[in-house]
Amino acid sequence: MSVARVTEITSSSTKSFQDAIEQGIARAAKTLKNVEGAWIQDQKVVVENGKISDYRVNMKVTFILTD
Repeated sequence: MSVARVTEITSSSTKSFQDAIEQGIARAAKTLKNVEGAWIQDQKVVVENGKISDYRVNMKVTFILTD
């Protein structure tokens, strides 16, 4: 039997939502062991001078707890 935990993180990128997701997962995997998946809860953009400056995602990352 395994037990999982879910933690919520926010990540941003100047390139795309996909890049924000990849950066967020990569950073989470540095701190959290056994990352198993993520649910993208929310996406939004930051607009400056009429142009998108940042892509932001809120995600819930699931990881398996070890003994």
